[in-house]
Amino acid sequence: MQLERYEIRAATLADGDDLYDLSRYLDSVNLPHERTAIDAVLMRSERAFSRTEGDPRRREYVFVLHDLELDRAIGTSIVFGQLGRRDAPYIFFDVKKEERYSQSLDRHFVHSVLSMGYSYNGPTEIGGLVMHPDARRAPERLGQQISYVRFLWIAMHRDYFQNYVLAELLPPLADDGTSHLWEAVGRRFTGLDYREADRLSKTNKEFIRGLFPDGDIYASLLSDDAQAAIGEVGPQTKGVEKLLRRIGFEYVNRVDPFDGGPHFVAPIEKISLLRAAHAVHLGSSDAPEDAPGSLVPHLVGIESDMAPYFRAFSCAIEPSQGGVVALPRAQRDRLQLETGAKLWVLPLRPSRTPPNQGHG
Repeated sequence: MQLERYEIRAATLADGDDLYDLSRYLDSVNLPHERTAIDAVLMRSERAFSRTEGDPRRREYVFVLHDLELDRAIGTSIVFGQLGRRDAPYIFFDVKKEERYSQSLDRHFVHSVLSMGYSYNGPTEIGGLVMHPDARRAPERLGQQISYVRFLWIAMHRDYFQNYVLAELLPPLADDGTSHLWEAVGRRFTGLDYREADRLSKTNKEFIRGLFPDGDIYASLLSDDAQAAIGEVGPQTKGVEKLLRRIGFEYVNRVDPFDGGPHFVAPIEKISLLRAAHAVHLGSSDAPEDAPGSLVPHLVGIESDMAPYFRAFSCAIEPSQGGVVALPRAQRDRLQLETGAKLWVLPLRPSRTPPNQGHG
């Protein structure tokens, strides 16, 4: 059986050049296209996977998808242990409907109202999903793998994560990447441009609470473009929305205060991928080379105490019998796996996952 060309790893400082290259295709608050910022992201990731960051809520797990043939990372994704703490609250706009009616004029209006909210004990967040353009249409469904690995990791360490998982999607943006909502609201109250404010919010939330208005904001007072962006999924993340809904996420009438991107949330126990992931042990025999009818594609994850701490790969295996699975001899040898080694597996299903996911 041919050895898989691709492998997912926990990101470490050694991935700096590759992650910097990938960041140009998203350039978000959590994956900025700045080398010093990328190094800081990787330092936090290495501390998370090595558990030198003692507080699971502060851990930021970055995964990289490596092309072993080209010896470079071609995809990445992120899991944040918790969004919202006392030193960095989770900030959002709740989107409400308010009806107004005048009997004397016989006029009826339904207004969208933005109400700012804060949480200091927020959900786990998934984000930062990026694929190199050259790899987006690969037949191995690489986007699916780097997306699913986050759920495999959460399943492996359920106690590290919150009871809800959040995914924030990008709304329609202006041609130059500017947020219509920020131009209509945020810039007027802070004097900052969209990217400057977005980057600042990574380390400083105080300016939002200090400068934004305390009362509700009526969307009907905003420009048409700003109103249209509120809670709308942009064309670049329509496929992600479809995936999220299929595995248990729903839009919760909550948006990002910077760009109006919709927040999709799921209770952790209702996420189908988490329910499907499970622990197994490696059996003594090798996977059969010729049994196409009985083999099912799985994402297989292995954890260790040494860098890179976590590896995962796609592999067609037979469903476990009594909690035991067989792997191809080539994979066993390359990873130096002994009989009885603990693995985690997640069945892979056909899906086309877009190249990036949202504000994160």
